[in-house]
Amino acid sequence: MSQPLSVINPNAKIGENVQIDPFSVIHDDVEIGEGTWIGSNVTIYPGARIGKNVRIFPGAVVSAVPQDLKFGGEITTAEIGDNTTIRECVTINRGTSDKQKTVIGKNCLIMAYVHVAHDCIVGDNCILANAVQMAGHVTVGDFAIIGGSSAIHQFASIGRHVMISGGSLVRKDVPPFTKAGREPLSYAGINSVGLRRREFNDAQVAEIQDIYRYVYLKGLNNQQALNQIEANIPKSAHRDEIVDFIRNSERGIMKG
Repeated sequence: MSQPLSVINPNAKIGENVQIDPFSVIHDDVEIGEGTWIGSNVTIYPGARIGKNVRIFPGAVVSAVPQDLKFGGEITTAEIGDNTTIRECVTINRGTSDKQKTVIGKNCLIMAYVHVAHDCIVGDNCILANAVQMAGHVTVGDFAIIGGSSAIHQFASIGRHVMISGGSLVRKDVPPFTKAGREPLSYAGINSVGLRRREFNDAQVAEIQDIYRYVYLKGLNNQQALNQIEANIPKSAHRDEIVDFIRNSERGIMKG
């Protein structure tokens, strides 16, 4: 259901039971899934792919062209997963030729004034608190929580189940299951509270703690730590996820 004061391009694909409030503008080449609510003064540009039961609050701008001088007008998308909430004045830019898309997963909470730049990939069940600023090509794993007013460098990677303190400057990659804080951004332990809330058992939490002792507490460089982890800790999905993240990090991981 749209209000008479909203402007909707006739080529936009609008699902069942979608509510679009006054003064919002929906452009061509937009898809909006059933049950979604679009508040007042929202602008949704071409390339937006919005899932079911999404809530977009007033002032948000979805799928604007990238703030990237290399952008050549290529056809790209900005995708928002089901049940995600986009709060006031959030800006989400669509992709460039790099990934062809910007993605925010399912069940996310993107708080007011967040900026998600081109080619960012945000996983499911993530929380980006107020005024988080993400440069282009950032990857954020599932269940990550990023504190308010944090700024994330382009091409940075943040692992799953990470907790980053508010006001952080994220210049390096943040490995999965960790807490990060201080300046410069540093390891502050594993995210044990978050892991237990997500039904990690005591043995799994202890395993992750043991792995990060090698990475951050034994005075080893990264390659030495990885060698010791693979030699001394039995193979498991969590061990391999941490090892692969560190080994494949292009920017290098945060300090100990």
